[in-house]
Amino acid sequence: MVIKNLKYTVLFLLFCLNTSAQTHTIDDANNKYENFAYVDAIKAYEVIANKGYKDEKMFQRLGNSYYFNGELLNALKWYDELFAMNEQQEPEYLYRYSQCLKSAGNYTKSDVILEKFNRKLKTDKRGVLFENNKNYLEEIKFNSGRYEIADAGINSNYSDYGSTILGNRLVFTSARDTGTVVKKNFKWTNESFTNLYTAELMSDGSVGIPQRFQKKINTKFNESTPIFTKDGRTMYFTRNNFLYGKRGRNEKKITLLKLYRASLIEGEWSNIEELPFNSNQYSTAHPALSSDDKTMYFASDMPGTLGQSDLFKVRINDDGTFGKPENLGSTINTEGRETFPFISGDNELYFASDGRPGLGGLDVFVSKINKDNSYDEIQNLGEPINSKQDDFAFIINSKNRNGFFSSNRENGHGFDDIYRFTETRKLICEQELTGTVTDADTNEILSNVTLILFDETRQNSVQVVSDKKGNYVFPNVKCGKKYAIKTSRNDYEIKEIPVTIKKGSGKMTLLISLEKKVIPLLAKTIMIKTVSVKSVIMKPITVGTDLAKTLHIPMNFFDLGKATIRKSSEPQLQKIVDVLKQYPTLNLDIRSHTDSRQSASNNMILSEKRAQSTKNWLINKGIDASRLAAKGFGETQLVNKCADGVKCTETQHQQNRRSEFIITYL
Repeated sequence: MVIKNLKYTVLFLLFCLNTSAQTHTIDDANNKYENFAYVDAIKAYEVIANKGYKDEKMFQRLGNSYYFNGELLNALKWYDELFAMNEQQEPEYLYRYSQCLKSAGNYTKSDVILEKFNRKLKTDKRGVLFENNKNYLEEIKFNSGRYEIADAGINSNYSDYGSTILGNRLVFTSARDTGTVVKKNFKWTNESFTNLYTAELMSDGSVGIPQRFQKKINTKFNESTPIFTKDGRTMYFTRNNFLYGKRGRNEKKITLLKLYRASLIEGEWSNIEELPFNSNQYSTAHPALSSDDKTMYFASDMPGTLGQSDLFKVRINDDGTFGKPENLGSTINTEGRETFPFISGDNELYFASDGRPGLGGLDVFVSKINKDNSYDEIQNLGEPINSKQDDFAFIINSKNRNGFFSSNRENGHGFDDIYRFTETRKLICEQELTGTVTDADTNEILSNVTLILFDETRQNSVQVVSDKKGNYVFPNVKCGKKYAIKTSRNDYEIKEIPVTIKKGSGKMTLLISLEKKVIPLLAKTIMIKTVSVKSVIMKPITVGTDLAKTLHIPMNFFDLGKATIRKSSEPQLQKIVDVLKQYPTLNLDIRSHTDSRQSASNNMILSEKRAQSTKNWLINKGIDASRLAAKGFGETQLVNKCADGVKCTETQHQQNRRSEFIITYL
């Protein structure tokens, strides 16, 4: 299996050579385990266990030794023994046990164990994600079947993984035999230390014969997971804490992982230097570059890590220096292991994780990076990319949809193998949301109804208008998402309809019926005082009166594009408060309008925020919330000709930017 501090925890890489002496005593087994010689520890423990010796700590360590090497089926045997002896284990053992059960296809029992895990650690995101998505297997099934995969044709009987493309060549990591007389092994896996290899990419999709990468990059210890800039002149890669013949260790005398940079000078990779945010006390590994080569993504357990390993990003400045690494946050990272990032040409973040609901071990996930650097929905790639075992190191060419990934799935050549693939269908599920708008009483078709589609965050919206036949269409609406449609027409009540888009391509129909506005009877008229420069005048008000006009209050209380009431406007708004307190049964409908500049959807969002901001201001002044309604109309009720594309003066636009305070009850 692959070097687990590369593939799994990004921790504890040691410089050590195999020893042949094995005493098979429990103390000797424990010593091997504590020195991370997991393969030798397994041999020693199993000799003892096969003689009938049972011990809880031994079963824990046997399971862990296999688990840390990604041999989940073998780990399951000993975790079964562990839980048969004592079900009351620490939460992390519950999680590992559930992962191993998945590797055997026992998802039912795995889910039961995950529920126990969640009860013990209610705040652990791994349990929360499972609890909120218990139908994860259905979603994974829906995402499956989109790839044609094949053996890459370069695999050995050892670990081969972590590939990238440089020109017309594939560069990858391998623990295959170096052919040297003195063979150095890594105790964790009992395999040779890894080096970088390269092979030509043929026009028919096959891969040529692997050759060792340049000598200056490969050392007698571990190198892995290279990435190259677009011009092919700068290389970043993972290596043991070893440079110019010197190795570094942390305070426990353990040599961890670091990221390095090399430059191509006259055909040779040289000027090898470690990156400035490395440390002897934590690991950094598995670099990936953004499409513009200005941001590096990587995995680490540095301070600030949320789980066992997290994904980070760091700015690469024009002069080659680096900014401060930033954790990608809890949207991406869990308490588990996030590792092997890759950024596609479509600005998608692919990564491996065992902290999210998956098929077993590490699964590959993807999330679109939005323009504001937030992350869209995180989705499991499904089968056949993901399997019951570890799947990771996914890379894809966004133009031809070909790529490579690594896996330790069954029927491979070695401990880990590289597979090539072609994506036959993108992971995009969209519906066309359509329907007809009618009168709720007469079933009359309603045209010119403005409909705004909001997502759950209410930050993104799309606006359409019903046609002459009352029909509307929202194209390209994402499957499985919750939305709300808000309607607006002058003579009908505003209505907001929740809708959940079903999964599967096609069309979804939602019929909408609207209630006509009821004009209240003028039950009574009251007189209020308005103060002018010269006198105090008594004016009548009734249901339907705009209190702002009656009190000569300026229409706009907000700066352009803002939703916070200006301090200078508060004395004018206080007049509204005074009337509301003088007449405690009076109710108001606060209506906010914008001009036509900016997009209709943005204007609707802004007016909603302004109306709510005004309502909150009145509530803070002691007005009962039940007496106030707040609605945003955006640019749907302009008072003049200044619609989109019409040239108007600032004064004309100002007429449309207004707030109204309509009396609805006296």
